[in-house]
Amino acid sequence: MREPSTQTPLGNRTIIRQALDAQMALLPYAIGAFAICLPIFVWGGSLARNSAWLSASFAIFAAAWGLFYAAISWIRLPSTQDRIELRGRLQVACGLVWSLAVAEIAFFADHAGPMRETLLLMSVAASILVIFFSAPWLPSLLIVGPAAAAAPLLLLSLHGETATLGRTCQGAVALALALALIFNRVLREQFAMAADRETLIEDRADAVENARRLAKSKSDLVATLGQEIRNGLTGVTQLLTAAADRGQRNGPTREQITDALRAANELIVVLNTTLDSESAASGALQVRKMPLDLPEQVRTLVAAQRSAAAEKGLELQVFVDPELEAAAGKAMGDALRVKDILNNLLSNALKFTVRGRVEARLARSGPDRIMVEIVDTGPGLTSEELSRAFEAFNRIERTSAGTSGAGLGLSLSRELAQLMGGSLTGSGAVGVGCCFRLELPFDPEAWVPEAQLPIEAAPPRKTERDALRVLFVENDALSAAMLRSTLEHLGYQPVQAMTGRRAIELARICDLDLILVDTELADMKGPETVSEIRKMGGLSAMVPIVALIEGQAELAQAFLDAGADAILRKPVTAVTLSRAVADALAAEPSTAPNLRLVS
Repeated sequence: MREPSTQTPLGNRTIIRQALDAQMALLPYAIGAFAICLPIFVWGGSLARNSAWLSASFAIFAAAWGLFYAAISWIRLPSTQDRIELRGRLQVACGLVWSLAVAEIAFFADHAGPMRETLLLMSVAASILVIFFSAPWLPSLLIVGPAAAAAPLLLLSLHGETATLGRTCQGAVALALALALIFNRVLREQFAMAADRETLIEDRADAVENARRLAKSKSDLVATLGQEIRNGLTGVTQLLTAAADRGQRNGPTREQITDALRAANELIVVLNTTLDSESAASGALQVRKMPLDLPEQVRTLVAAQRSAAAEKGLELQVFVDPELEAAAGKAMGDALRVKDILNNLLSNALKFTVRGRVEARLARSGPDRIMVEIVDTGPGLTSEELSRAFEAFNRIERTSAGTSGAGLGLSLSRELAQLMGGSLTGSGAVGVGCCFRLELPFDPEAWVPEAQLPIEAAPPRKTERDALRVLFVENDALSAAMLRSTLEHLGYQPVQAMTGRRAIELARICDLDLILVDTELADMKGPETVSEIRKMGGLSAMVPIVALIEGQAELAQAFLDAGADAILRKPVTAVTLSRAVADALAAEPSTAPNLRLVS
């Protein structure tokens, strides 16, 4: 019979506990059995000539019974129920105490004169009782059983007049041991089934809890996205309404356009953060560890945020430990993901700080660690609020009222930090401010090649950007128009195909520098289109390909497996598109895909 629970430490522990419990359940009956046998032993012993030895035997029997009773009382205490190893040793010791008592009875019987044979048979019967009561747990049976039967069988076999009786008793004891082993085997199968049942109950409880958490997460996701999408689209809708209303003499003002653009950008950030958070929760989010110039990256990000800080009258500063500047080595992590984390921390600090300053501090926190602290003089958070702030879809109402966001930034940032081998922690005090610390691995031997440029500045392979011919495969008219406009804005020459077959034909006959492929086409799937282009051979099959996806990790992997060089997540902006183009053009022609996901 299969015993799956015995294959795991938890299953073994559960089975052992049940065996010990079963043995404990038999112990009161063992006491009763020995109590019944005691008068018989007293009667037989009273006929013996060595009465002094009989008195000593009674004293030893009483002492064994007292120790046995005390051990049972201790084992029954609630605090000892889960101490499996100690319980096992103690129950084996109790069995050995009774084995010694049986041996003492056997030696007494060997000198009992006319009653020798009767008392030795009684000691054999006592040893069989010990074997039965030790049967539920196999180690106890294998240790205690032979120990209890050894003395009576040995004394019966040593004398010629009882040798034949001794062999008979040996057969009886062997039969008792065999039956006890069969009994133990049946019990162990029952214990294994019970352990499996307990495991199934625990798994079911875990599944129910996971389903509850998943349902809550999806509910929070729908509620959060619903609110953020409504808020973001309201500004855009108002702008479009103003532009479409021909009754007004004046079109939308610059302030209206700016507000609508800000609302749309915030909506894009919320969507991208939500998709990344879902990918991280499912284990599909990947990062890569490479040397990066963390101080320079922080300075660049702070410089980009200075205008936002100036609008609120906040002081924004960067402090780098001089020892870090002078020391060799670099931080290790994914440059894009580190940028996402720091951007989120800086944006939060500027968003929630009304007056005062925001600081970014860099220093070594250990021989192989580097830290970036983002410190603000905002409203501050208690330890309980900080703990909740790191939970997905959880916003602190005391400080977040009137601000946008999905409550995913900190939870996603912590996930990303952990994926890169680092950590993200926070501390704060109400009315004083908060400090969030990002720690990353640090390699004293690492270095960033001087020729390595930031991803945004990676040059195309052609020296003249207007000569860069880009084929984009998109069958949605609105998306195609926006993509064409973005490509032209970047100075590229766009060529459109609405179907996969048309894209394959154009890739075969045209001199292309890059191909953008959407997910869903009228005649075939996007990964299938990429695969067909890669199969053509020649220079056409070596054109860099960027896949356009909605954010699904499985679809991104399908594109990469088909031969795409980069993945670009919608909605497409000029910045993300230029970054994806730079990634794809910088990749060497190869059948191995460049695992780059551009947010």
